[in-house]
Amino acid sequence: MKIEHVALWTQNLERMRDFYVEFFDGKSNAKYTNPKKGFESYFITFNSGARLEIMRQAAIPANRNDVDEQYIGLIHVAMSVGSRAGVDELTNELRAAGYRVVSEPRETGDGYYESCVLDPDGNRVEIVA
Repeated sequence: MKIEHVALWTQNLERMRDFYVEFFDGKSNAKYTNPKKGFESYFITFNSGARLEIMRQAAIPANRNDVDEQYIGLIHVAMSVGSRAGVDELTNELRAAGYRVVSEPRETGDGYYESCVLDPDGNRVEIVA
């Protein structure tokens, strides 16, 4: 069994799509629109086959979580770049592009080499070797 996809609500579909396509080599499908429900979405597919669904609907309220705090529930998505050098390079590239790095590249107690950045909506994205 595998996770088929994870979904995120956003108010800016194109900004979120562009982030995951540009920095994580995702491939986007054409935008799906359901005018009756005011719903729009993209699926971003990654080389591993995993997918991320980016969705927008006007009636969905903003998330009230503080990006510096952690709460019960889904807290991050981890994206593997395959090497420690890849973690370092992508972290620096995202920082240079203006994205917030919340955890510098490091080896964790459970053996991962990772960093953590915030996507355009403040969702945590771990970059792992």
